[in-house]
Amino acid sequence: MFGFSRLSLLWKTLLSTSIAITLLFAVTVWIVQQHVVQSTSESLEDEVRASFRAYESLWRAHADKLASISLILSTMSDVRAAFTTGDKATIRDTAAELWNRVSEDNAIFLVTDPDGGVITSLGGNPRIAMPRSMPLVQQASASFPRPSQGFLMLEGRLYQVIVTPVYVQSSGGPGLIDVLVAGYEVNNLTAGQLKEATGGSDFTFVAGSHVVASTLGGGLSSATLTAANRYSDRPGRIADGPTEYMALTTPLMDVRGHAIGKLSIFRSFATADQRLESLRWSIVFIWLAAVLAGLALTYLLARRILAPVKRLDHAAEAIARGDYDIRLPVESRDELGRLTQTFNNMCSSIQSARRELIQKEQIATIGRLSTSIVHDLRNPLAAIYGGSEMMVDSDLPPAQVKRLAQNIYRASRRIQELLQDLVNVSRGKQKTVEVCRLRDVIGAAWEELAPSAETQAVQVFLDVPEDIELPLERSRMERVFVNLFSNSLDAMPNGGRIEIAARRDNSVVLVQVGDTGPGLSSEVRASLFQPFHSGKRNGLGLGLALSRQTVLDHGGDMWADANGSGGARFCLRL
Repeated sequence: MFGFSRLSLLWKTLLSTSIAITLLFAVTVWIVQQHVVQSTSESLEDEVRASFRAYESLWRAHADKLASISLILSTMSDVRAAFTTGDKATIRDTAAELWNRVSEDNAIFLVTDPDGGVITSLGGNPRIAMPRSMPLVQQASASFPRPSQGFLMLEGRLYQVIVTPVYVQSSGGPGLIDVLVAGYEVNNLTAGQLKEATGGSDFTFVAGSHVVASTLGGGLSSATLTAANRYSDRPGRIADGPTEYMALTTPLMDVRGHAIGKLSIFRSFATADQRLESLRWSIVFIWLAAVLAGLALTYLLARRILAPVKRLDHAAEAIARGDYDIRLPVESRDELGRLTQTFNNMCSSIQSARRELIQKEQIATIGRLSTSIVHDLRNPLAAIYGGSEMMVDSDLPPAQVKRLAQNIYRASRRIQELLQDLVNVSRGKQKTVEVCRLRDVIGAAWEELAPSAETQAVQVFLDVPEDIELPLERSRMERVFVNLFSNSLDAMPNGGRIEIAARRDNSVVLVQVGDTGPGLSSEVRASLFQPFHSGKRNGLGLGLALSRQTVLDHGGDMWADANGSGGARFCLRL
């Protein structure tokens, strides 16, 4: 992850904890939600089945009530006697009083002849005109003398009816004299009673394509009602827009057992969805509380645990800066405590090894420096010794004595300058700067080595303008060029050429010293200006290191550059 590696351990721990808690709660919420949804679906299925059983129970109660009333009326002697008269008024006067006592406002009670002709109506809504004939009687005659029950569409209204035949005994056996048709109207009031009895299930009665009664105020779309027909054996889930229902459909049969409509029972998921939404919010609040509590607890514990790690980190930085005296307190005996103790032991070991290394390096440096001083002093001391020996042991003419004295003077001056340079380098001192002509400085350095160059057949080519003047420490800069010329002579024992060129570039003077020797190997070039690293067999590597330091002290720089014609080439920026 981008930037995660830059975070501290504390923040990495906090982020990891929050992500872990979030993932855990996400998985938990998904499992709980699936369980709740499944449980809700199963619960609604059970409620729909219970509503269907309640509907069947209520219809059986209505049918039993109608059958009982019809049976009582058909068996009463005075009612039977009135039925035999066939007179509408007589029948109404005889049976109406009893029917009105046991019936309800939405009930109908018709008396018909055996062919279905309506003789009289004893109940029902008086504003509804009763038909003159009831084909229902002919349809139910196949089951006589047993009563028949079913649903009936009458004048656009749906009724649950029971058809009861009334017989009289005659010489030829029982004779059918009249037929009683009793029933209850199925309307919105009936559907509402079913909804109340079932604890909130919705009922929709459909006859043909017409909804005759429903507890759903706005009703359902025809597509939803059609989809509900698929679930006649067991409840199923359907959707009507944003609302989902658990639905169960059962056919409405007439007295012959033919379906004339259907009843669909619906149980809405709205309440369950509200509970599920409330559960989701509760889980979100619990998640927030758990994350905050987890982060707070993790922060306290992680801060306490990571405090030793933080101290180790700061201590490691101190060691990187060279502070080997640092030590950490051991506050526990666990892994961090053992790590701290190991760290302290490591610091002690490094400090001890460093002291030993410094001591060995100091001893080795003294030895190499002594050897280097002896090497640099050997030539001028040899000149002093040889000249003095000749002056003591021989009777020389004054001119030769003077020449030997000059050689001794120059050699002793060279020894003094060399020793003073070493003192100045070790103490960081600088001599007085004076404006010098660069050509004169280079010429004085070459003059010191001219006899050796002549002996080795080495030629020098000087391309330095006369007008280049610089503020320099003359003796130190002469030593720089002496060292470069001496190295070139050592690299060309069988003759060669040394080229010195200089040019001005604004306020900078660039000097190049090149030779036609074998050049510099990659190993020598890598450590060319490091002290005590030399490519010569009898050198100790102080010359170029001191030379570059001299140039740096003058505000410039010195480096080795590739020479297109072979050999070595050194560049100085002054």
